[in-house]
Amino acid sequence: MFKKLKKFYYTKILHKKYYRVGACKGCGRCCKQIYVKHARGVIKEEKDFENLKYQHRFYTYLKVTGKDEIGLIFECQNLDKETHKCKIHKTRPGICRRYPQEEIFGMGGALSQDCGYKLEPIETFGEIFDQVQKEKNKKTLWQKLFSKK
Repeated sequence: MFKKLKKFYYTKILHKKYYRVGACKGCGRCCKQIYVKHARGVIKEEKDFENLKYQHRFYTYLKVTGKDEIGLIFECQNLDKETHKCKIHKTRPGICRRYPQEEIFGMGGALSQDCGYKLEPIETFGEIFDQVQKEKNKKTLWQKLFSKK
């Protein structure tokens, strides 16, 4: 019962497709090569990024390290280069506390293979396939019932 309730909550209320499982290994890779997505999409220009710094303190921690076809690439300045640990771990922003989120896939990103976290599908392929088949069968039934002969 709890599993069904959890699944309902995640899929229907939170509109999630994945469970986050695992734990952080403290490698620091998630603090490098970051894309910043805002209301208008991934930040592509430094002037747009400069405006964001006034909206939330998290953006002040980031430093532009490059740019590619997706957008600007950032690195967090609170990552200790030697220990690969966060210098402000106890007071880190919410976006860091919630990492990884499934939106990472929508931006073309992926978790590193060594990451302790994994995002597992809430619904299996078989469950989704069955739902599609049921909908298809309903539509076919209605078409048979109301089709003109």
